[in-house]
Amino acid sequence: MHPAERQTDYRWPLLWAGALVALVGAALLGVAISESEAWAEVAGALGLSLVGWGGLVQSFDAGALALGPNPVGAIAGPKMLVAGTLVWLAGWGLVAAGIRRAPASTEGPSPAAGSTLYPRLARYRDFYWSTLGAYGGGILLAELVMLLLQTLLSSGGPSELGGVTPREAGGGASLAPTLAFAIALIVGSGVAFASGFVGASRAQRLSLPEATIGVFYLGLPIPLLLSLMERVPSLQLALGYRLREVTYVAGLLGRPELGYWLVFAALVLALVLGINTGFIAAGSGRVDLRLGFELFVARRHVAVFRPSLLLGALAVLMFGIIPPLIIYFIIRGAEAAVERTRVKSLGLADPLAAASAQHRMKLHEQSPTMMMTALSVGGVGVGVMALIIVLSVMSGFEADLQQKILGTNAHAVVSKYAGELPEYAKVMEQVKRVPGVVGQTPFIINQVMIASEGNVDGVIIKGIDPDSVGTVTDLPQNILPGGDLGHLEQPGKILPSRAVDDDDDAKPKDEEDPIIGKSSAPAKPTVLPGIIVGRELAASLRVVVGDRVNVVSPLGTELSPSGPIPKSRAFRVAGVFYSGMYEYDSKFVYILLREAQDFFNVKGATGIELKVADIDDARRISNQVVRVLGGYPYRARDWGEMNKNLFSALRLEKLVMGIILSIIIIVAAGLIVATVIMLVLEKRKEISVLKALGVPDGGIVKIFLAEGLQIGVAGGLLGLFSGLAWCLFIEKVGIKLDPEVYYIPALPVRIEPVQTALAVVIAVLVTYLASIYPALKASSVEPVEGLKAE
Repeated sequence: MHPAERQTDYRWPLLWAGALVALVGAALLGVAISESEAWAEVAGALGLSLVGWGGLVQSFDAGALALGPNPVGAIAGPKMLVAGTLVWLAGWGLVAAGIRRAPASTEGPSPAAGSTLYPRLARYRDFYWSTLGAYGGGILLAELVMLLLQTLLSSGGPSELGGVTPREAGGGASLAPTLAFAIALIVGSGVAFASGFVGASRAQRLSLPEATIGVFYLGLPIPLLLSLMERVPSLQLALGYRLREVTYVAGLLGRPELGYWLVFAALVLALVLGINTGFIAAGSGRVDLRLGFELFVARRHVAVFRPSLLLGALAVLMFGIIPPLIIYFIIRGAEAAVERTRVKSLGLADPLAAASAQHRMKLHEQSPTMMMTALSVGGVGVGVMALIIVLSVMSGFEADLQQKILGTNAHAVVSKYAGELPEYAKVMEQVKRVPGVVGQTPFIINQVMIASEGNVDGVIIKGIDPDSVGTVTDLPQNILPGGDLGHLEQPGKILPSRAVDDDDDAKPKDEEDPIIGKSSAPAKPTVLPGIIVGRELAASLRVVVGDRVNVVSPLGTELSPSGPIPKSRAFRVAGVFYSGMYEYDSKFVYILLREAQDFFNVKGATGIELKVADIDDARRISNQVVRVLGGYPYRARDWGEMNKNLFSALRLEKLVMGIILSIIIIVAAGLIVATVIMLVLEKRKEISVLKALGVPDGGIVKIFLAEGLQIGVAGGLLGLFSGLAWCLFIEKVGIKLDPEVYYIPALPVRIEPVQTALAVVIAVLVTYLASIYPALKASSVEPVEGLKAE
């Protein structure tokens, strides 16, 4: 055995026996824990065992339990616990005994002993502590910067992490939570990228062991702590209030833990990109950011931006794979037949010229590498196109739903924690001065039963001010023809639809006086107050404008000769509204605010609905309103908080769909790996020549990364163009839907620039990452290996 070879001897029988014994010990420990019902207590320790520093924490915990008044052995059963521990340790002892160093070689030194070592090997170091500090410290610093910056930008003042309260209303620059998160993520990613760049430049290699240790030991604690904060009450009490802006943004997905780990993955990705960029820039021992020569070589190698390739891939994306391929094969078949006929005619006259022409014809045929390049470009394009179309359609559904919800409900609601709001007029005067508030209206809301001659149903009744409700909601625009919101204030203008049947109030009869025996004068007709009902509710109650309905409140009671009875009052339908949301059209009714005050015996209002200039900034503006009002007992809830579950589900669904469709791009990335590896195999001689001429390893890596990036950029641009074209086609031409089923006449499409650009960025990043391994393999080719056969 040569001294440089690995000198480790594996005794596989001992290894397998040790693994089996350790498995039996683990089973015994599991039985002991199950019998004591202590899984909840040990789950945290088992989770920490996945992390390197978990062993130290477990050692302290074990010592505390052993010295405590209630040791684990007394709870779990000493015999089973001790037996499991001993068997577990014995198993690992057998595993350790199965790994031994092989005896040293008896061969003497080689003839090259004492010669100068190969420079690359001479400069090699197995570990760089400075690089570990850059990687681990960088990812930790990026996480801390994100937390602090998110809190600073969202709270409108200094972070409460430092014990300083936010600035008062009107002071500081407070941003919307989503905008603050975007800025914090960009800055945090920049910190992680810079740390990876510095660490890789220092080591002049990728330093994967240092990166792995740094991420696991210093990067995982913060996302683990944030995830546990959602489940451990003590952590929630200690950190929840200080990190409320962070938890709010993470909760927009419905699962805050998912948000934490997605951000962690984004920071790790930024660190990896920084590591790779630093290695490319400084891998040769000096910083070299020039790309002109490498890009020229890469363009000549793959020739991605050929018009025939781009137009063919675009035709496949726009019209499907079958029609373009049929046309392509027809054209190529016709060209080949004509060329062969020409070569045959030429061969009859000059066989040597015919052979030369046939050779040129073969050179023009596509090589396997060119074919895989075309497939890779098409695969990336299909992934980007599908991602853009699906996300745009889902954004259209979300925008349509949001428009309907915000057209019926307010952007924010101001109320008290308990009780009514009798001073609502004074509060409205104060709220009017808050920047960003463009409309407000008081309301009273309660649950009642509504009955007609045809049916009865439970609804939510809302007392409104017709003069100001239009500044907050779209109720005046949603009234169907035949109704009028103004009839709530002037119910006498409501014409009964069935005057003959309304004997009580529409056409009073003469009554005979029981004392004098003469007919008395007819009483004045009673004017019923008006009520606005939804289209679905009107259909369920079988009423139209002018019909009479009875509203019954089970919360309030009135005295009658037979005892207390539920409070009831008659109303006349003044209008029917249609919001496009079945839940609202079937469950909401509106009456005049004064009528609601009298009916429910409410002094003032239940709250005040607000409309803000920027719906994405509603949370900050609502918090500003509370500060202007002096805080407790006032509170404000924005539309995102009131409809949190619905919109969180939509965002989570969009995220999952995006991840699933990104698998198409990952499949295309596999084709890119195969394509670049084939290029490396084809160009070994050229790589050796370049390295012999002095091109460093970083330059070779740049060439093949540029080739993979060209495929990603070409596929991303083709997918972007075709995806936008299909979205515009769906939007302009439309895919018709049944409005009675879906409540929308056509498939909605909303092209969001950020998510559209993100789809292209994802494709480019995936192709870039997929090109790293083949590029590193290309840089490891030695000149002598590629030229020894020449």
